[in-house]
Amino acid sequence: MASHRPDRVGDQIRQVLSELLSRGEVHDPGIGFITLTRVKVSPDLQQARVYYTTLGDEAARRQTSKALQRATGFLRRHVGDRLQLRRVPELQFQFDESVTHQDRVEQILRELHDEDEQRKASTVTDAAEDPHPEPDTPSREALRRVNRDLDTD
Repeated sequence: MASHRPDRVGDQIRQVLSELLSRGEVHDPGIGFITLTRVKVSPDLQQARVYYTTLGDEAARRQTSKALQRATGFLRRHVGDRLQLRRVPELQFQFDESVTHQDRVEQILRELHDEDEQRKASTVTDAAEDPHPEPDTPSREALRRVNRDLDTD
């Protein structure tokens, strides 16, 4: 039977880290506006991978990553002070790519929807000319583009 303890500890770590970062207790200007999306704790509670997102471009993302690496010891010490754990997990910060992937999928779906609307508008004008219209499905090219974009991400 799998234990839910790593999930509970991860939620507690995320809450403590969010409080520390939002209250400005970390005095590193490199840490801009970040959002902690989730914390995955190993089953033995020895390591915690903290996923985050940040506003800005690639340079801001690198700056935030370096600042979080510098603040890791400080943050780990404060997590240990606030949580009742025998051993405080090592914190590893990792940018959460899932948000970027989700945005890309939404963009592709919007493009497909726009293409579908354009195709419907053109078939309405062609309906009078063609008594047997094609079934309403996405074009093969659109489906290839979605698969290609998802494979490259």
